[in-house]
Amino acid sequence: MLHLDPAAESPESLYKLMIGAIVPRPIAFVSTVDAQGVRNLAPFSYFNGCSTNPPVVCFTTAVRPGPRPQKDTLENVLATQEFVVNIVSEDFAEKMNAASAEVPPDVDEFELAGLAPIPSEVVRPPRVAESRVHLECRLRQVIHISDRPGGGNLILGDVVRFHIDPAILVNGKVDPDKLAAIGRMGGPTYVRTHDRFDMPRPK
Repeated sequence: MLHLDPAAESPESLYKLMIGAIVPRPIAFVSTVDAQGVRNLAPFSYFNGCSTNPPVVCFTTAVRPGPRPQKDTLENVLATQEFVVNIVSEDFAEKMNAASAEVPPDVDEFELAGLAPIPSEVVRPPRVAESRVHLECRLRQVIHISDRPGGGNLILGDVVRFHIDPAILVNGKVDPDKLAAIGRMGGPTYVRTHDRFDMPRPK
């Protein structure tokens, strides 16, 4: 067993270790708008649900080196207090990846990736039409973990509206085969969610 002290490791090494070991990670495809209404769309794989009563989701934006350390998504969420999480399915995975490109804030990633925006019901950011599940969110809290490159900003949002494509529901539950969600592994590798097994919890 290899033992590592994170204080003695570079941020790059720790990043590779964490994204290789914490797998598979679900993907939050987050749509936002800035104060002027310019659309933004970006995927984040540090993402999960963290409460059901009330329903709350969380994702993390990383601090980048350079003159614009904070991602447009974080700046937009802070400016508008709103965002939408769109769940990614296999059939538009490549378009999701196209939206991850580092581009100036005035570039609309919906147009860049060839994805269709549709209006939300409660919040201003649009939803991704190709997604089968949308979570409209209002900002609950941002926890700034570190301002150093590789540091994170944990964004928590209250889900104020769920949208689910009825075609993926079976007996009122989301059918994982119909959702065909993808997850993130280390590096450029993704995972499908077809190979599953059941294991009932002990009573």
